[in-house]
Amino acid sequence: MAAGAGSVKAVRRRRYGVEIASLFVLVVIWQLAADNLVGNAFILPSFTEVMASFYTLQGDMLHDIQISLMHFGIGMAAGIGVGVPFGVAMGWFRTIDRIFDPIIEIVRPIPPIAWIPFAIIWIGLTHTSAGFIVFIGAVFPILINTHAGFKNVSKVLIETAMVLGCTKNYDLIRKVALPSAVPDIATGIRIAMGVAWMCVVAAEMFGMTSGLGYNIWHWKDLHRMDHVMAYMILLGFISLSIDRAFRCLVERRLSGWRKGIVAGS
Repeated sequence: MAAGAGSVKAVRRRRYGVEIASLFVLVVIWQLAADNLVGNAFILPSFTEVMASFYTLQGDMLHDIQISLMHFGIGMAAGIGVGVPFGVAMGWFRTIDRIFDPIIEIVRPIPPIAWIPFAIIWIGLTHTSAGFIVFIGAVFPILINTHAGFKNVSKVLIETAMVLGCTKNYDLIRKVALPSAVPDIATGIRIAMGVAWMCVVAAEMFGMTSGLGYNIWHWKDLHRMDHVMAYMILLGFISLSIDRAFRCLVERRLSGWRKGIVAGS
């Protein structure tokens, strides 16, 4: 057991070592290219200039992170609250699927940015209007993946549950279909989080006066591309952190029963 644990730790150290080394090489290339090839901070600010921007803007960035995460949370909460129940209903009941599928397929391809004028007219320049744009971007991946997860539930599982006395739709959904569809739902939520984070930036650029997206546009107008790059990197790290946290939650909590099946097989 000790040898096995040691080998696992060695593999992790090598993996993290490769990742750190690749990032270090990227930073070196970036710095050399900015200083020696481009030589213009407006076109390509150097790594050191961007790091200086982080130090200069740290107070503003903390406030902007809170605002953007609030917009993200409003949209994702609404997206999950609407997308999962609708996906369940459409995946389980054919009549509901036939009623709503044409409507969804017409509305779904419309880019979330196209809703910004109506969000401003309907709701105004508020945090809720930014959350509405995020909701538009998040709801469809969640709905479609939930729908697919419920539609593809194994008939063997359903028939076995019915033989064992689970005959009501509510019980079949809660005890059989939902656990089976968790991986699809989780995938939909994960995709939605990526789309939602991009929608946060778009909504704040065009319809807000604060947030990470707004300040990217603001500093671009002032020709401070080092600040713009700092905000872009910050967006990437926040998105990565959200994704990693969600993956950890899904793998350790929601899909733990699947690991048990694999281990026992």
